[in-house]
Amino acid sequence: MLDSLLHSDTQLALVVRQAAQYELQIIYTQIDRDEKNQPHFTQHNFRLDARQYFDPASLVKLPTAALALEKLNKLRNYGVTRRCVMATGVAYRCQTPVAYVATADSDYQHSVGNYIKRMLLVSDNNAYNRLYEFLGQRPLNERLDSLGYSKVRIVRRFAPCDTAANRYTNPITFYDANGSILYKQSANRNPKPFDFPLGQITKGKAYRVGSKLIQQPYNFTTANYLPLQDITDMLKAVMFPASIAEANRFNLTSSDYQFLQYYLHSTPHSSGFEPYHSKAYFDAYKKYLYYGRRQQAISKPDLKIYNIVGMSHGYLADVAYITDSTQHTEFMLSCVLYVNKDGIINDGSYEYTTVGLPFLERLGKVVYDYEINRPKVYTTSQQN
Repeated sequence: MLDSLLHSDTQLALVVRQAAQYELQIIYTQIDRDEKNQPHFTQHNFRLDARQYFDPASLVKLPTAALALEKLNKLRNYGVTRRCVMATGVAYRCQTPVAYVATADSDYQHSVGNYIKRMLLVSDNNAYNRLYEFLGQRPLNERLDSLGYSKVRIVRRFAPCDTAANRYTNPITFYDANGSILYKQSANRNPKPFDFPLGQITKGKAYRVGSKLIQQPYNFTTANYLPLQDITDMLKAVMFPASIAEANRFNLTSSDYQFLQYYLHSTPHSSGFEPYHSKAYFDAYKKYLYYGRRQQAISKPDLKIYNIVGMSHGYLADVAYITDSTQHTEFMLSCVLYVNKDGIINDGSYEYTTVGLPFLERLGKVVYDYEINRPKVYTTSQQN
């Protein structure tokens, strides 16, 4: 069904006919409600292959955000919440500090909650680094393994740190509203490097380091690794926690789920988060499917997109739950493709705006149009 849908649209077919070249992977999940309004999921795949490596880029921010909230729940007895000021120290090379600063404007505080907002609203990399350091490399990955994501590897900051430096994470201190210390976390080290499920991974024919062109493939072997199925399942676990087996469910409160869902859906301007009220950010900034990240795109008021995206090294990805209350429809859609025609990594020359984003925009619209016409026994849909 998905294959025929993709080939039936002229614009999509231009990429689909060269799917291997574009390393295209798609997951389309139909959602049907029963008489009790419980969701049932039917997944359709196109070229889904966990051994087809792609750079997950900012997709890793969703599990990092969820696990940071989990960890806060373990610190509840210390009085630590997502609103507490968080200061970050240094204890190893390639680490950078964030000093304690008290401010009357809570939107500008350094806190777990604000870091998650920055990650989910505009995909802020430094915010991710701070929560990666809060979690620690080994605890982060071991917790994902315990949840059933045994092949995932989140082992890098978004910073020019080598593999060894990324095993070391910073000391962290949390403060209450009066500036008193609530909890101190020592610097951490992963004593044993993780293995990498796919073995050696190289991409491209060359790569740039500054102005220098290195005439050999780029090595992704020790990079972050997050298969499309796993990040799709993680989004499903955040949006539909009751549908996940308890052993595989994030240990979050209802408030945590609501918090994540709100910022997965919100746009920079609609979020109410003061730092992103400027014109530098636009409504479709992080909405690739359906809106194509077009600055001039006009949002449909009843169409809600809860999503996480990735854009790096020529890879473009969007993993979304899409719902329209007016049309009584809802579905999940995940896609990744590679748009690097010259085969050179890090040269800044990628076909994001000419191929990748237009494809994702069209894909979202084609599946949406199919969904609103797909017969359903019950037309109720989830409201978030």
